[in-house]
Amino acid sequence: MDTETEAKPTEAEALGENVEKADAESTSLTDAGNATTQDSSISNGDDADDKQETVDLKIIWNKNKYDLKIPVDSTGAKLKERIHALTGLPPAMQKVMYKGLLPEDKTLRDIKVTNGAKIMVVGSTINDVLAVNTPKEVIQQEVKAEENKKEPLCRQKQHRKVLDKGKPEDIMPSIKGTKERLPTVPLSGMFNKSGGKVRLTFKLEQDQLWIGTKERTEKVPMGSIKNVVSEPIEGHEDYHMMAFQLGPTEASQYWVYWVPAQFVDAIKDTVLGKWQYF
Repeated sequence: MDTETEAKPTEAEALGENVEKADAESTSLTDAGNATTQDSSISNGDDADDKQETVDLKIIWNKNKYDLKIPVDSTGAKLKERIHALTGLPPAMQKVMYKGLLPEDKTLRDIKVTNGAKIMVVGSTINDVLAVNTPKEVIQQEVKAEENKKEPLCRQKQHRKVLDKGKPEDIMPSIKGTKERLPTVPLSGMFNKSGGKVRLTFKLEQDQLWIGTKERTEKVPMGSIKNVVSEPIEGHEDYHMMAFQLGPTEASQYWVYWVPAQFVDAIKDTVLGKWQYF
């Protein structure tokens, strides 16, 4: 009888074990709650933006609009990274435009981007770029190889008949040895191959090049232009002759004469886009 009594735990002991279990469970729940609180305070990486002067932008790509807040001291390269996060379009395939092609090494403050500014983005998926870009690269290589074999373009008979007319009186001023962004007004006063006056208007929002003459204006999608070649005019190296290849062969080149030298690189970058070399 005494042995059976010793083997059974008393009611007080059983109650004590239950209290210890309850305390352990309570401690476990408290720890879990603390962990949850700590996790919720982890930064998502945008906190730094809140401490800097920012601008609110409207990103427009592929007929879609995106709102983006970004520090005004961010570079063009940083903006491309943020656009990548919004759209999935890799920076290397973006052509970003704000009053011309947006430079990657300058800040938004440098180029005077303000609140509510519209940033136009042109670009395609990797598969689309590869499909379109490969022919362009091949054409460029063929054109360069052919140019090396030929005499300078400005000495060729087909171009001399235009250049021999002399520099147009109303041509835009040129600055040799400098590079400038595209002007906000059309490039005018130049000649085309027939010797008529021509003007070039870069419609960035439509991604179009408008080639205007006295008779008509051709609205050419920039994506359809296969190549752009240029060469300084002998004796007037501050001006270039330039051709826009509108089709698969050189026969489709549209020639423009007396293009101010400071805009040549900007024209090529805007029409072809740097992403073509990806």
